[in-house]
Amino acid sequence: MAYIADKPTPPPSADELRARIPGWGADLDPADRPSFPKEQAQDLNAHWTFPDEQPEPEGGRERSIEHGRLTPVFGTAQPLHGVSGAIRRYAYARFSEARAAHWLLLLGADRVEAAGAHLRSLGSRHPDDPITESGILAERRWAPLAGRRGRVDARHQWIDPLLVAGPWILGAVGVFVVARRLRHRR
Repeated sequence: MAYIADKPTPPPSADELRARIPGWGADLDPADRPSFPKEQAQDLNAHWTFPDEQPEPEGGRERSIEHGRLTPVFGTAQPLHGVSGAIRRYAYARFSEARAAHWLLLLGADRVEAAGAHLRSLGSRHPDDPITESGILAERRWAPLAGRRGRVDARHQWIDPLLVAGPWILGAVGVFVVARRLRHRR
């Protein structure tokens, strides 16, 4: 059972692990392990054998299909909403965390959320400004070539402008095409 105050079973002995796992025990010397003091069993004076559980929200809460239950405490500050929330719910309900599909759906949901935030900003009094917020003007002013020498990602720096400006250019082209088609229909 998960989330109990005491460990449910004793861990395997060092000899069992050494026989089962090649190379096990290379870091047995406590001087080699910075986490050694934290690994000691401590009496935490816990007043519980199983922690008090936070009540589950009315609409439910996403959890991995590997786990039989939610953790006793979970965040509720940003509940899932909209299309990105539906994508995230589907990822958690359908795919294991060990599958690439789970993580690709979560990444896709993040992109959908970002696109929604950009669209909402266009309707606000202070829309996003991709030119100044991307740092393009600052890079031009503060020695762009000298600042790029010696960087680890030098081989793929050419794609940076495409990644920053590409979505904005595609969005502008899309708006132009839709506006032109609507004008031709009239």
